[in-house]
Amino acid sequence: MRLREIPTDGIPYDRLCVEKIPAAPEYIPRDPELVPASNRSVVINPNRICMPIGAMWAVLGIHRAIPFVQGAQGCTTYARYTFCRIFKEPATIATASFHEDAAVFGGRKNVVEGIRNLVVRYWPEVIGVVTTCSSEIMGDDMVSFLKEARARLSREIGKEKVEEISVVLINTPSFAGSHVEGYDRASRAFLESLATTRDVPSERVNIIPGMLYPGDIREIKHLLREMGVGGTILFDISDTLDAPLNPPQEIPYYPPGGTPVSGIRQMANARATFALQPHAGGSGARYLERKFGIPAFIGPVPIGVAATDAFLQNLSRITGREIPASLRDERGRLVDAMADTLHHTMMKRVAIFGDPDVVIGMTRFACELGMTPVAVSSGTPSRTFEGEIESIFREYRELFLAEPRVFNGGDLFEFEEYLKTLPRLDLILGHSKGVDISRELEVPLVRVGFPIYDRFGYQKKPVVGYHGAELLLYEIVNELLDYRYPDDRTQQL
Repeated sequence: MRLREIPTDGIPYDRLCVEKIPAAPEYIPRDPELVPASNRSVVINPNRICMPIGAMWAVLGIHRAIPFVQGAQGCTTYARYTFCRIFKEPATIATASFHEDAAVFGGRKNVVEGIRNLVVRYWPEVIGVVTTCSSEIMGDDMVSFLKEARARLSREIGKEKVEEISVVLINTPSFAGSHVEGYDRASRAFLESLATTRDVPSERVNIIPGMLYPGDIREIKHLLREMGVGGTILFDISDTLDAPLNPPQEIPYYPPGGTPVSGIRQMANARATFALQPHAGGSGARYLERKFGIPAFIGPVPIGVAATDAFLQNLSRITGREIPASLRDERGRLVDAMADTLHHTMMKRVAIFGDPDVVIGMTRFACELGMTPVAVSSGTPSRTFEGEIESIFREYRELFLAEPRVFNGGDLFEFEEYLKTLPRLDLILGHSKGVDISRELEVPLVRVGFPIYDRFGYQKKPVVGYHGAELLLYEIVNELLDYRYPDDRTQQL
């Protein structure tokens, strides 16, 4: 059936083309009093994720380990979804599956039955029990619950088999802290539970990388190999969350790699501990130093020339190994790349956001490139963050016309509103939650840090070490060229 055309003769244009009024205007003027996060009781566009996520990330870096989340199914589903978006890999995470009855009577039944089912079906070597806001608010006595679960398993499968399974409790209330603190708590919990005795001191070093991607951990391993130093990397996700697609050899399937339990036990015998991110792993390094007297080198994350120099120099001093010519050549290639691109990076105004240690490392690297950080934001509140940024400002004072604006624990809404007031901004460094800010301001975004879920392959690309910094530098320059490169046709005239 053909519809008749609507006659338009005699209808004036203003009546024919009625202006459409959107239900929600694209830009709503902000109340200046509500822009600062300190004046609001709500977080808008958060710059962090909940604490259990960081603890689950850590557990997934242990060989044949499964996180067990003492909470509702949604807590686990969100974590699986987040990890799958970032790593494009399946993440095996068990849950106590809280429902209404658990909220009223507690989660004892859920954890006892859940641990039993997990062991019988998957036979893990390690279970990392991660609490959530619901179990913490109810006040679940997790220590006694886990004792009851082990007693039940001993009756069913035998005490000897139960003793082969390590169960580590990590208290991570979701209503406090962030994913960074969750990872930090996991580092201490695993070392307190497994690295309990010091036997014969070894020549190996401990590395607690923090929430770095598989590509970064592989780069750290490369630096250790070149130095001729043996090391144990706590929470090694370089294979567990970046596994090859091979037919599974056994069921249940566990990805290759991960830090073995035996390796964690031997961390008490190491020569030194390097916590690359003070906020994510520093507690574990301090525990080993206090308990066994193992020297702790806490930060900085080796991003850029100076930070990587510091890491290798500390490693050389504690082990007595010379920095090899191969690493000096890598450093030289990075410095050469910086010289080649200086006219593209010099005096570019950059805004940086993310986790505190990554932001500090990226701020220093940006200054090494001759860029001017005008705003930096840490999603996780930190007592040392502002002081670290201030020290970088004093070191590179000639690059700054004014002190950078520092947001310590703020959200991205406040960060974005400040960026809109700047007369000029050339680049943004941060994770995928800054995509909309980049589009709104029409400023390029170079993705670094956690989480990156809107790009493929970023979990394989390092940013640490000399080689990682060189790759990051090229990405920064190429993004600037995409936005600022002159038209070839006019340049050829």
